[in-house]
Amino acid sequence: MPDVIRLLPDNIANQIAAGEVVQRPASVVKELLENAIDAGAKNIKLIVKESGKAMVQVIDDGIGMSETDARMCFERHATSKIRTSEDLFSIKTMGFRGEAMASIAAVAQVELKSRRESEELGALLQVDGSEIKRAELTSTAKGTSICVKNLFFNVPARRNFLKSNSVEMRHIVDEFQRVALANSEVAMSLYQNDLEMYRLTPGKLSKRIVEIFGKNYQNQMASCLEETADIKVYGYVGKPEFAKKTRGEQFFFVNNRYIKSSYLNHAVVNAFEGLLQEKTYPFYTLFLELDPKHIDINVHPTKTEIKFDDERTVYAVVKAAVRQALGTHNITPSLDFRQDVNFAAFTPQPSSTSSGSGADKAYTQFRNIERQDTSHWEKLYEGLQKEIEREEESNAQMDIHPEAGATITLGSAVNQQTPEEGELPREKQYFQIHKKFIATHVKSGLMLVAQQEAHERVLYEKFLTMIQQRSGASQQSLFPVTLELNPSDFSLVMGMKDEIKAIGFEFSVFGKNAIIINGVPADLKATNEKELFEGFIEQFKQNQSQLSVSTDENIARAIARRSSLKEGVLLGVEEMSSLIDQLFACQNPNYAPNGRRTSFILELEKIDQFFN
Repeated sequence: MPDVIRLLPDNIANQIAAGEVVQRPASVVKELLENAIDAGAKNIKLIVKESGKAMVQVIDDGIGMSETDARMCFERHATSKIRTSEDLFSIKTMGFRGEAMASIAAVAQVELKSRRESEELGALLQVDGSEIKRAELTSTAKGTSICVKNLFFNVPARRNFLKSNSVEMRHIVDEFQRVALANSEVAMSLYQNDLEMYRLTPGKLSKRIVEIFGKNYQNQMASCLEETADIKVYGYVGKPEFAKKTRGEQFFFVNNRYIKSSYLNHAVVNAFEGLLQEKTYPFYTLFLELDPKHIDINVHPTKTEIKFDDERTVYAVVKAAVRQALGTHNITPSLDFRQDVNFAAFTPQPSSTSSGSGADKAYTQFRNIERQDTSHWEKLYEGLQKEIEREEESNAQMDIHPEAGATITLGSAVNQQTPEEGELPREKQYFQIHKKFIATHVKSGLMLVAQQEAHERVLYEKFLTMIQQRSGASQQSLFPVTLELNPSDFSLVMGMKDEIKAIGFEFSVFGKNAIIINGVPADLKATNEKELFEGFIEQFKQNQSQLSVSTDENIARAIARRSSLKEGVLLGVEEMSSLIDQLFACQNPNYAPNGRRTSFILELEKIDQFFN
């Protein structure tokens, strides 16, 4: 029987490796940006077309590569970061495995130009599916330019799994933001389809945060710093009152490498204990610096998950750093143990002048009033008891002889509508349970309706119809509101402005990355236009990352979720009746858009069982 095990060809091995390294256009962006940072670049330009599906290009002014290095970077396991096995435990650079460029070249058409400062000409390489098509010297600027076109052109099955352009662009922006935050001293820019989204200038971390997320963050950041012998934690945390209802801007960096850690996130949330509203999430950008030998960064293909050799210590330091930041900025209450809070003495300060300060005079006046005779205050109450007695006597006369003081009208049963047999009066048909459920009797028993889920279903179907028919009505705002957006959110809104206007929002562009909200959907009750629009965008982005739905459906889900009745709202009988009528007029009244049930019938037989 012949042998069956054999080595794979390099191009197939590279495609297999690409399955781990290159999952979507954002993966290419991440690898190329990190290579530019490792090359010591001070200016980096990222250009994408069709959300990276057509082209991803990164241009930097780093040290560049020689012709030989340019060829070698496309070989598997070729790297400049590792020489010995000990180097694996002292890595401070971004890329190090030597598979990124080989994997990208295996599933795309790549053009590389690179020149070192000491050389007159640079290297030019064109690679299609791991095959070098062109290699020559060329005139190019110092640094490196890598252009990746037609991602997954030779693996169409992988290309079919890519999401919509808006979703893929959101992932690209996320990777760009992470690299930009970790390297605030580097100038970076991002262009999408020849339109500038970001132009970030070198500066402090606080400046970089404001440039990325908008001017609204200027007043909501508290600086954070905690340092021990083994670890240093620094960065910024958001003030509790600015926490959002969706997980937004939350970043951890270990030795300038972005990581995901639910364990450290728990430490931050624990530090905010008692300060956050329910189901809200704070902003934070925290950097951890520690000896590389205490962490293992090669536990995940994308290197976003790491292991600490002493997780409890890291947890404690992060929590202490956040708690101290909140306390330093007077966000958490502080106690002064030097004073007795029950008997705080009020003592005047000695005056430096003969006339005395304002505080001294006020204190003296207070003491003089205290020593004055207060008997004259009793005169204000003279005759009050007599007035009360006369009032009581008058009320007693009214009870004995009512015709003397007022006209009494007696109701008649003739004027009242008699309910049909088995039917309760309208005001008794509906009642609320803990301002959360609506209860009403039906023939088979008792029906319970969840008011939030029910209203969300009603609004979802209404808004989805508006988008499809472009029939939404708008209620004009008396005072238009200006809303500053970060570049990625502004690009997102502009990409679906027709759908947003179809549900009733009226807005216009006002300068760079800002809009003026002139109207909101007419069916919504009076609300804060700015808060509603911001919440809608946050919910839309959250749905993008969790659901595979069309843009129209996502918009309808997001606005319905953010504008629906919430638990704890008191409803009148007419409101409860109207909501139930609208619910059962829906195409799918049994479930909310998120899959939760809207109603439940507790049958009489089941109720009887409770008493047997």
